[in-house]
Amino acid sequence: MKLSDILQQADAPLISCEFFPPKTDKGEANLWQCLDELKAIEPAYVSVTYGAGGSTQERTKRIVTRIREETGLSPVAHLTCVGATETHLCALLDAYREAGIDNILALRGDPPEGMDHFEATAGGFNHATDLIAFIRRHNHFSIGCATYPEGHPESANGVADDIRYLKLKQDLGADYAITQYFFDNEAFFRFMEQAAAAGVTIPIIPGIMPITNFDQIERFSAMCGTTIPDWLKTKMDPIREDTEAVQRLGIELAIDQCRELLAHGVPGLHFYTLNKSVATIAIVNELKS
Repeated sequence: MKLSDILQQADAPLISCEFFPPKTDKGEANLWQCLDELKAIEPAYVSVTYGAGGSTQERTKRIVTRIREETGLSPVAHLTCVGATETHLCALLDAYREAGIDNILALRGDPPEGMDHFEATAGGFNHATDLIAFIRRHNHFSIGCATYPEGHPESANGVADDIRYLKLKQDLGADYAITQYFFDNEAFFRFMEQAAAAGVTIPIIPGIMPITNFDQIERFSAMCGTTIPDWLKTKMDPIREDTEAVQRLGIELAIDQCRELLAHGVPGLHFYTLNKSVATIAIVNELKS
C-alpha cells in the first residue's frame, strides 16, 4: 500500500522504523529477528537504507522484496543517486514495481568511502530533486524525501536552504518528508512554522534516534549536523560508560520528546532503530499506555 494513502487514511499518528542492510549473514539474521520483534508495535511501514555510498544496493533490494513477500509489513525502499545511472535506476524501479513495492524514499546519498564530496555518476543525477522528478515520471510510487530541521551539513544557508529544497521536492512530486533525527524539539517546531510559511504542505514525519550508546550518537551527530544540546550532554556524560544506564536514560528522554511532538500534532514518529528493537519497543509501548 502506498504510504501517501496510509497517511491520508490514518486516524492516529503512525509509527515507523528504519533499518540498514547488514553486510554479513549473521547481521542479516539479527535484522530478521529485530523485524519480527518489532511487529508487536505494529509499524505502519519500515524503511531500508543503502549502505554508505550505495554499497549494499542489491542487499537492500533483496531485503525490501522479502519484507513485502513474507512479513506483512509495508516496506519503503531507499534509493540514492550514488553510483547509479538513469538506465540502472529505471531498471531498478521496474523491478521494484514488479515485486509489488509501492514506496520509495528518494535521497541524494552520501559520498562513497574515501571521497569528501558528492560527485554524480556519468549518466546519473546530481540532486535528490532530480531523482524525485525522475521517479515521479514512472507514475507509480509514493515518494518520500529527507529534510533537515537544523540544516544539512553541506547547506550554505542552513535551514533556509533546506526549506527551499523541501518546497522544490514537494513541487517535483514528493508525497511526504522524513526528518534527520534531532534532540531539540524547539528547532523542529521553528522549522515546521517556516516550512508552512514557505508553502510546504506535505506531511513531515520527525525522525527519532533513541540513545543507547552516547559515544556513537556523538559521532553520528557530528557527521549529519544534529545538535546535541548542553542539557543532554550534562545528563549523559556521567553515565556514558554504563551501557544500561545510558539506554534507560535514552529511552526516558525519547519518550518525553515523542510525547511533546505528538502533542503538537505530528503525523507520525520515525524511529532510527540501528537494527535493534528493545529501545523502540519500550518507547512505543510507553506512549501507548
